[in-house]
Amino acid sequence: MLTYPHFEPHFPPDQWVLPRVLEAQAINRADRPFLSWTDSGKPLTYAETNRIVNRLAHGLAGQGVGKGDRVVLYLPNCLEFVLAWFALTKIGAVEVPVGDIQLGAFLQHQLNVADSKVIVTTADLLPRVAEVEDGVPKLETCFLLEPGAAHRADAPLPDPGLKRVALKPFGVLFSDNESNPDVALLPTDMAAVLYTSGTTGWSKGVMMPHSQFYFFAEEEARLVGLTEEDVYFTGFPFFHGNAQFLTIYPTMIAGGHVVLYQRFSASDFSGRAKRSGATVTNLLGATMSFICAAPPSPDDKAHRLRRIYAAPLAFDLADEFRARFGEMAFMDGFGQTEISNVFMTPQGAKRPEGASGVLVDQFFEVMLADPETDLPVPEGEIGELLVRHKVPGIISAGYLGMPEKTVETWRNLWFHTGDAMRRDAEGWYYFVDRVKDALRRRGENISSFEVESVVRSHPAVEECAVVGVKADERAGEDEVMVFVIPAGGATCDCPDLVRWCQDRMPGHMVPRYIEIVDDLPKTPSEKIKKKDLRERGVTATTWDRMAQGAA
Repeated sequence: MLTYPHFEPHFPPDQWVLPRVLEAQAINRADRPFLSWTDSGKPLTYAETNRIVNRLAHGLAGQGVGKGDRVVLYLPNCLEFVLAWFALTKIGAVEVPVGDIQLGAFLQHQLNVADSKVIVTTADLLPRVAEVEDGVPKLETCFLLEPGAAHRADAPLPDPGLKRVALKPFGVLFSDNESNPDVALLPTDMAAVLYTSGTTGWSKGVMMPHSQFYFFAEEEARLVGLTEEDVYFTGFPFFHGNAQFLTIYPTMIAGGHVVLYQRFSASDFSGRAKRSGATVTNLLGATMSFICAAPPSPDDKAHRLRRIYAAPLAFDLADEFRARFGEMAFMDGFGQTEISNVFMTPQGAKRPEGASGVLVDQFFEVMLADPETDLPVPEGEIGELLVRHKVPGIISAGYLGMPEKTVETWRNLWFHTGDAMRRDAEGWYYFVDRVKDALRRRGENISSFEVESVVRSHPAVEECAVVGVKADERAGEDEVMVFVIPAGGATCDCPDLVRWCQDRMPGHMVPRYIEIVDDLPKTPSEKIKKKDLRERGVTATTWDRMAQGAA
């Protein structure tokens, strides 16, 4: 049975702590480039990065942030996001990245789960914080950041609209002390809380110890074969694990150079690859399709890209991609924020179409089980993927503030992924479907529960059900579809319902398709039969906001 080749991590397990890795590289690779904000200007070296991070770390400590404190980073992509993240780890504080797409009840929920007294945000996002201030009683201090500014301690502040939370300029966090704080940290100490989609409830905060954060990044470094000569570029959101432990941190571990952008661009993909000198990048979901659909450019083959982590890889696009952009290797893996990468593609292996990878059996054991009984399914049949780790600290410590969800997901001493998979005779694993009611659109997990909670709050809606239906684009994953039963005597206007959603949820969650129905299929216990709705999908009577010219 084929498994992933065993490997020795770059750093010993007792050093699986981000500050120790950065400090080691600041000594061993002091003058080598590490962080570039876009492809213009001079990159920060490892030594320079460490000095700036130390200044911020001492500044945070001076403002009362200490070991174990959770600090929310509610920011767009910017260099300061990365520096603040690193600085928090230096003093043993816990980074809680909240997507700048969040607003309203979604933002309030994530801030309350974080249970944080401190938030770092921008003037553009500040009104959203003010809107939920009354519903977030633990929040005390907001540091206001202007990305790319001089960060003066006496920078003028706008009228925040805040009634209780104190507002301070980000510049007050820049201490003159460039020494390593030397806070005692263990790999088991918490590094971050990252949010992942709920299934039958609100999104959950995944508690990631330093050891898991390092290990996940180490796996990525191995998967794409990173070395100190590599340049990795990304424009994916920094609040997402893809940018943090699949791009930035693995590059640090390998001693390479990472080039960061404000957002993903399909039209400038080859231009960025050329200008950055990148040798490695990664793609999520439909992004490969978007890149192939963009107009050709003279730069399409004028670059050094040789390896791409594509999750998942659209096999029907791979040959088209190579023909246009040049010969390169594609790698894939399968993991979740909670469990790291369980399956990966061995370098040089001929991966069957649709396969996610082979088991990383050095660190994990898995079982494909009946989701109703947790008993293993017969060989070759489809079952829910259950996971256990062989080495301490390489999976998450559970869900913050949600012990019942932690117990439910880790029942019977197995982590339940909620994903249906199968394995072939050679040992390749294939993703088949989602057992749970989460869906995925353009690289972002979406909780059907969260979308339904907003749709159901519309005065013209009596009941609703949200499912994912096949997207138009190749590898487009899901589009959001909602089935709506109008309230008695009411008329549900689809454009009005979309506007209602746009005002109350992140854009990627807003339903594309709306189907007005008289009833919903249910089980004898009154649970909605979403499988039947998914199979029904889009029909001639379905309203499509894209067909109406809406974004």
